[in-house]
Amino acid sequence: MTDTQHTAATPERWTVVVPAFNEARFIARTLDTLAAQSIGAPSIVVVDNASTDGTAEVVARFAAEHPGLDVRVVPEPRQGRLYALETGIAQVTTPYVALCDADTLYPVDYLARAGAGFDAHPDAAAVFALGVYRGSSPLRARFVRLKGAIAGRLLRNQGHTGGYGQCFHVGRLRAAGGYSVDLWPFMVADHEVVNRVRRHGRIVYSGNFWCLTSDRRKDRSRVDWSLGERLLYNFSPGFTKDWFFYRFLRPRFEKRTMYNINLRSRDWEGDPTP
Repeated sequence: MTDTQHTAATPERWTVVVPAFNEARFIARTLDTLAAQSIGAPSIVVVDNASTDGTAEVVARFAAEHPGLDVRVVPEPRQGRLYALETGIAQVTTPYVALCDADTLYPVDYLARAGAGFDAHPDAAAVFALGVYRGSSPLRARFVRLKGAIAGRLLRNQGHTGGYGQCFHVGRLRAAGGYSVDLWPFMVADHEVVNRVRRHGRIVYSGNFWCLTSDRRKDRSRVDWSLGERLLYNFSPGFTKDWFFYRFLRPRFEKRTMYNINLRSRDWEGDPTP
């Protein structure tokens, strides 16, 4: 594609949404990586989800120090990542949106690779990045990326990454209902949304599209599904996914109070190193 006006790999076609709760120690580094994108800096919307540590002030200071960037802080007093995502996505007027975590570092070609994925697959609803934990050895990082790329090819209509690495065609995301507390208030919302978005376009994965994620959480018992639930998700055919989420997983999560707001419990607080 030679006409850059019609390619996804240009900054004016992207908005980055960063939901943030008490990320004052981490978010400036994330914003640095987003502002340094090789295609040029996109619009950045940080949704301050009732932080109490000065997160909004850190972002405002970053914006003041980078007057040429479009960086906005949008408050969302309703507690929970899903509310923050709803609010952030509602702010988007560009064709594409990257949902990014406030504690994740993004390679300089992150949006270039996302845009290339959409350009190569005009029917795509989403292009997803694989997550490599910061501090992983090169061998471990290559293994994670290879495994994710193979899983994405074999099980293409499923989620194989977290909310840190999701890039969407905005119209198709909205047609699917987007992130919604009303539709799915539980954990693994980043996987449930794929079940709806996949009906509106292809889900694209590539081993060359990745980001550096944080593994801060020590106890995942209240924020993650069980091994059996994960295996059933991975190996059940696509036509059963509605049953899996809405008939099988929902009552199990309700019984275990596996709501998305559990993410606000931060068992790493007090760790002095970001």
